[in-house]
Amino acid sequence: MIPTPEIRHVNVTRYITPLREGGSLPAVADADDGFKYVVKFKGAGHGVKMLIAELIGCEIGRVLGFKVPEVVFAHLDEAFGRTEADEEIQDLLKGSQGLNIGLHFLSGAINFDPVVTTIDAQLASEIVWFDAFMTNIDRTFRNTNMLMWHRELWLIDHGASLYFHHSFTNWEKGAQTPFALVKDHVLLPQASELDTANQKLKSLLTPQVLQDIVNLIPQEWLEWEGYEQTTEEIRAIYFQFLTARLAQAEVFTKTAQDARKALI
Repeated sequence: MIPTPEIRHVNVTRYITPLREGGSLPAVADADDGFKYVVKFKGAGHGVKMLIAELIGCEIGRVLGFKVPEVVFAHLDEAFGRTEADEEIQDLLKGSQGLNIGLHFLSGAINFDPVVTTIDAQLASEIVWFDAFMTNIDRTFRNTNMLMWHRELWLIDHGASLYFHHSFTNWEKGAQTPFALVKDHVLLPQASELDTANQKLKSLLTPQVLQDIVNLIPQEWLEWEGYEQTTEEIRAIYFQFLTARLAQAEVFTKTAQDARKALI
């Protein structure tokens, strides 16, 4: 049995440096537990939806057996960032008071380079399947969003997943997508074991596992202005989306297989 995930809470104590590779201006920061985190802020462009995608993506990835940095809920108090000289960053921090998301900082990690490092076909297939399930558009040759740390592959940055929630008008259609954008996945050339990956991974994502992960979404991240749904109705839609998405596993697996054939 897979244990119900638990997310620790930390207080951000020091803003160290922005990571300007991402459009959402995440940053390395110290927290009061003595560790460093890559903090993603709700005051950034896509707001709490990016944080929700990051949370769900990381925790599903962990259930599926991938190496993913520990996720924490990172609190910013209202005084945080007042002494920041950069006005853009100061505005971002002011707009992010309260609950944000932090990922344990993998000190010394290097970006995964597909030219330098070859990934085992089974692992590559499982990552491609995972990203197709999550509709993650952001693991390409241009931006692999994977790190090598202690000679192991780690998955990072799932904020571009679950893109259905940016419109939120027809989640059923979003769940049924064959995800043609899988053709751009950096690991697709190595993903020769997609059938095996499909059979293995979909069996791990039971309704209870998916419900437990969706239940991790903080209430304040579900209080969306301009939407008629209640917070619990929004939470239920995330669960329904993931369940419906899993029912499409054969469809998006075949799409990935067809894309790979066209590629090689």
